[in-house]
Amino acid sequence: MFEIRVICDDTDADRIRRALNTAFQTYGRVNKVRTHDGKRVRLYVGADHLPTAWPTPEKAYSTAPSIVSEIGWTCARARTYARGTEVGREYWLRKAALLDRIALTDAYSDGDPSEAAVEAAHQLLGIDENGDYPGGPHWVELGPDSSVSIADPRGYVRQEYAIWAGTHR
Repeated sequence: MFEIRVICDDTDADRIRRALNTAFQTYGRVNKVRTHDGKRVRLYVGADHLPTAWPTPEKAYSTAPSIVSEIGWTCARARTYARGTEVGREYWLRKAALLDRIALTDAYSDGDPSEAAVEAAHQLLGIDENGDYPGGPHWVELGPDSSVSIADPRGYVRQEYAIWAGTHR
């Protein structure tokens, strides 16, 4: 475990906090303290490296249909959802995986595709925390309520997609 200290403009603090929570397993909350001159802030947080137990994107999505095909599938289910019919966990899993794959196509993306992928991953985490979580090879350590899954929700999606794809393809 180690401590991270970042000095930044106050306007960047939330974005940096989110990035730290994604890049590391953080402990406790991020403490924010004004610098002596009052112009910037210092962020402090305890952290550790994320475990490498998540499947790589290549492995998780090796049998996935094309992105175009998944867009079509997701849009068809979204229309059902818009009419008030429950779409279920498979929809949220495949949507989160689709958005993760789209975000991965732009290695330097930290904007909309990545944010949408994280948002969809949080939706899946919420469903799995409150519902029928099927488990997986690491479910005790890396279940939906683990700090690792919360810190890296896209890794959680890859784990769950790989498990799902193994039984649905």
